[in-house]
Amino acid sequence: MRKRVLLTALCTVLPCLAQTPDWSKVNAEAMKHFQALVRIDSTDPPGNETKVVEYVKQVLEAEGIPAVLVSQDPARANLIARLKGNGSKRPLLIMGHSDTVKVDPAKWTFPPFSATRDGGYVYGRGTLDDKPDLMAAMMTMILLKRSHVPLDRDVIFVSESGEEASTGPGIEYLVKEHWSEIDAEICLAEGGGVRRQDGKPFYATVQTTEKQPKGARLVVKGPAGHGSRPLRTNAILHLTRAIEKVAMWDPPMRFNDTTRNYFEKLANLSSPDIAARYKGLFDPQKAQSIRDYLAENEPGTYTLLHTSISPNIIRAGYQINVIPSEAEATLDIRAFPGEDITAFYEQMKKVINDPAVEIIPETANQRPGGPPSRIDNDAYHAIENTFKKVYGVPTLPTMSSGATDMAFLRAKGVQCYGIGAMSDAEDASKGFGAHSDQERILEEAVYKHVEFFWEAVIAIAGSAR
Repeated sequence: MRKRVLLTALCTVLPCLAQTPDWSKVNAEAMKHFQALVRIDSTDPPGNETKVVEYVKQVLEAEGIPAVLVSQDPARANLIARLKGNGSKRPLLIMGHSDTVKVDPAKWTFPPFSATRDGGYVYGRGTLDDKPDLMAAMMTMILLKRSHVPLDRDVIFVSESGEEASTGPGIEYLVKEHWSEIDAEICLAEGGGVRRQDGKPFYATVQTTEKQPKGARLVVKGPAGHGSRPLRTNAILHLTRAIEKVAMWDPPMRFNDTTRNYFEKLANLSSPDIAARYKGLFDPQKAQSIRDYLAENEPGTYTLLHTSISPNIIRAGYQINVIPSEAEATLDIRAFPGEDITAFYEQMKKVINDPAVEIIPETANQRPGGPPSRIDNDAYHAIENTFKKVYGVPTLPTMSSGATDMAFLRAKGVQCYGIGAMSDAEDASKGFGAHSDQERILEEAVYKHVEFFWEAVIAIAGSAR
């Protein structure tokens, strides 16, 4: 009790940072929990995330932190836990998802759910996506509780299911049925991280917005016939021409605060020739040639400049000597935030310029749109400062070309920031990235991520009074 009174007194004159944890002890505890979580097979489908949250619930409740399981599907439960603040500021939500993508065990050096430690790495499915966030958020709740940290905000911890393959039992269920329990001003979840290059941290990224998954089918119908008598009306012929046109189309370039800031900061970190390329995107006289270069050589960068289209599935025909009467292609469209998608489809129709081709928008499994999270507020600056403090690196705001469950929260007005653990830039080409044939994380990255989470949460939610 005396230590708690002294801590409260100190917080009247200093920002409320609890006594620095003994990281050597915390690291050992964190690794134990991390390996335990990775060893739980929660591949989605089917998920079986309840096995994960039952473990997390047991750990939290042993520390005196109440935790509840809520579910649409008993096998796919979500967990919600809350530490109360003084209520002077709205809550902070820290979130990780408990499911992982599937594996092909034959391609793994170590069993995918063994959490094997070897050569300074931990191997296993979920070691990058997303059990580091899940474990670090859980450990932060434990450290906050143990240290009796005074908080201006409630800190809400959510372990969500279904992120990888089905948002229904996870974030959608939580938003629809348990919103009052997770409603927050700010959220920290997956989507960013620290890029390590040649063994040294280079820069950090914070995801502040993301493209919105859309989609469409190109459908062509025409007369069937005998394959020995080729027809210029062949549905496949019209379809392939349309596919080439949309695949090679360079839609209008757009920037928002996030992407503009990203390219400006990336230029400052790059060699002179690469910096000139990124800066040239803002020069109307140079931009087109640079976009052409990026389309061929840096597709991950090129996609950040506009709404993108990728033709991924083609269906037509059933017998070699029969001209099919119908052919279709499925397009993966990732809309730039704020894109008028109806107007975009109309422009795509003009690009195709073929009345035989019908564009049918997909409406199933759509994630909601929402405005980008701010990069000029106290929460973002706290994250930026924490990356500098823990890793000694600058921070770049990023727009994700993929989708995260933060989309559902941004649509509700939550300021969401995607963070993540440190990873080697070289690992992806070696086949060790998230969703890759194998997955691994640096042991150091596990420890640093817990420290980052702790510092960031204190900076955002800790009381200064």
